[in-house]
Parts: sequence; C-alpha cells; structure tokens
Amino acid sequence: MKFSIERAALLKAISQAQSVVERRNTIPILANVLIEAEGGNVSFRATDLDIEVVDKTIAQVERAGATTVSAVLLHEIVRKLPDGALIKLTDDGAAGRLTVEAGRSNFSLATLPREDFPVMASSEYTSNFTAKASVLRRLFDKSKFAISTEETRYYLNGVYMHISESEGGKVLRCVATDGHRLARIDAEMPEGAADMPGVIVPRKTVNEMRKLLDVDDAEIAVSVSETKIRFATPEITLTSKVIDGTFPDYTRVIPTGNTRKLEVDAAEFAKAVDRVATVSSERSRAVKLSLDEDRLILSVNAPDSGAADEELVVAYGDERLEIGFNAKYLLEIASQVDRENAVFMFNSSADPTLMREGNDTSAIYVVMPMRV
Repeated sequence: MKFSIERAALLKAISQAQSVVERRNTIPILANVLIEAEGGNVSFRATDLDIEVVDKTIAQVERAGATTVSAVLLHEIVRKLPDGALIKLTDDGAAGRLTVEAGRSNFSLATLPREDFPVMASSEYTSNFTAKASVLRRLFDKSKFAISTEETRYYLNGVYMHISESEGGKVLRCVATDGHRLARIDAEMPEGAADMPGVIVPRKTVNEMRKLLDVDDAEIAVSVSETKIRFATPEITLTSKVIDGTFPDYTRVIPTGNTRKLEVDAAEFAKAVDRVATVSSERSRAVKLSLDEDRLILSVNAPDSGAADEELVVAYGDERLEIGFNAKYLLEIASQVDRENAVFMFNSSADPTLMREGNDTSAIYVVMPMRV
C-alpha cells in the first residue's frame, strides 16, 4: 500500500477514528485504525465493537492495499506535522511497518495484520430516511445533557429516539432522563421514518455522531433496526449498536396540571443562578427560588461557606411560592433556551416543574425540586 494525502484531510479522518477507539483495552487490534487504499480513495475504519466509524477521503493512491496502525499514535504524529504538508504513507506488507513521510520527517510505525481487524456485521435496517444535519443536531444537543451516568440503570444511558404522536401529528422525538431532570425534543417526522422502531442511542454514539452534524444543510442518511443505528454522509459512516433495554414511560412524569407561570429572560436567569451558586461548596446544593408578584429572588445559604441572593424582575402573577432546585440542573436547562424567554410552569414546591422556550412546546424540560 502506498498513497499521498494532504495533512488536513488525513487529520480530519484520523481524528474521527481515534476518538472511537478505547484507550484502555485488552485486545491490541482495537487500538488500531484499519487503513484501506483503493482507486482514488482511502478509508479509515475504527471500532470498539459497539461503534464503528468509516471515514472515506480522496488521496493519490500509487499502490492499493490495507493495514492497521495505532490510531492514537498516527493522530499525534499528523497533528504535530506542519500545516499544508503532503504526507506519504507506505506499507511494504512484509516487515509489519508503516512508513509516514512528510518533508524531512520520517516515522516507522508497527502494524498489525488487517485480517485481525473486526468489521461490524451489517444489519438489516427496517427504516431508512434522511434528515438535515441541523434537525438532528437540535434533537440530540438539547436532550443529551439529561442522559444518566448511572450504570445500574443502563437503559437511561442514552437518548431514546422514536416516532410519537403530538398535537400536530407524528413527530421524530428524542428523550433523555436521569430521574432528576428530563428533556423531550420534537422535530417534524422525516419522510420514510413512520415505521422506525424506537431505539436508545448510547451516550458515546451521540457524542461521536455529533461530529457529523456541523454543516447545517448536510443531508444525513439514517438507518435504524432493532439492534443498530447508522448515520451516514458521503464521506463518513457511523454505525452503532443500540442499548438493549426498554426506556421507561416518560409521559407519566411530564406534568400537565402546572398552572403557576413564570416568564424570565433565559440568559439573565442563567447568569444569576451561576452567580449565587458560587458560594455553594457543593454544586448539588439547592438554589432557592422565592416568587412573588413580578419578582424572583434567587438565594443560596451554605453554612460552611456563606450565603448569596439576587433579585430579578420577572413576569409572575400567581400566589407566592418558594421552591428549591439543584443549581447545576437549573443551569443546564436554562442554557438550552435559544429564544429570549424561558417559561417555567410550577404546581407546588414538591412537584416537578416544567420549562419551555416561550410558547414553543417542541422542546420541553422537566426538573425535580429539592428541599430547601
């Protein structure tokens, strides 16, 4: 195998690959990236046995072939080479070495046989559709903060992507929850997605897939089966196993009878929460919201470090209410608001609170209160 490739193209491809491989694993081949050169293209394939990413890029291929080399090591070398460099990669096959040349720099890296590299079994996808990158990015970006990190409740360690009914008809919906807060985000259902099985997309897959979604107008081909999900652009294909479990009935925890309405500037609210939470020794300490007519007082009382309060002018016309929340949860939810105003709907100091952006119900958040 022998080919030449521009540094920028190689760095982009190898960056995606090296982020998938597990740094600590007992199977040496899983630390490697499979490089396959043929025609005018070179593909870089990496896997951790749960996720597989293939990045195809244009290169000047002199001799077709394939080999595997440490993904992290190759990434570090390419990252440190000068911008604009033309990099030549040569694998002679016999010596088990890959030569990397760029200008006066020369590296010889150990390889492992391509035959040892595990390729993820292809799946029969029952649903295939395309969606704009901007749509998928919104669905996952606004929900992923609520993914649980508790391994015992493994079925909450991802985003539940499914088709659901809403007031305006069927929607493509993403839901994540950790039991303390919940995010439910809707988008118009893409053509061909009506029969999509509901799947739980793992946290790592969500983070890796996010890298495909930077170009707003890019069309992402999505394929779903009961066990796998695939996101593809013309250059990159990301295939992942889905979490084998049943996502709980999240509709039961979304309050429908909350009538006390608070409207507040989302950015001002987030900054105020952040400021008063500074005196809290633990991030989990509650921030108290004291609501009166058109007035909100945020306060923290930490006996070991101090106290703080801040007053905000808000739109609130219901009876007086005091309610406490985890400062971190409030900040994360407030930071999801793209519009100017955040609307909080309360029932009592012990009941879940609903939050949305203005009158938009396509993105709603639920947060459980804390005792203060």
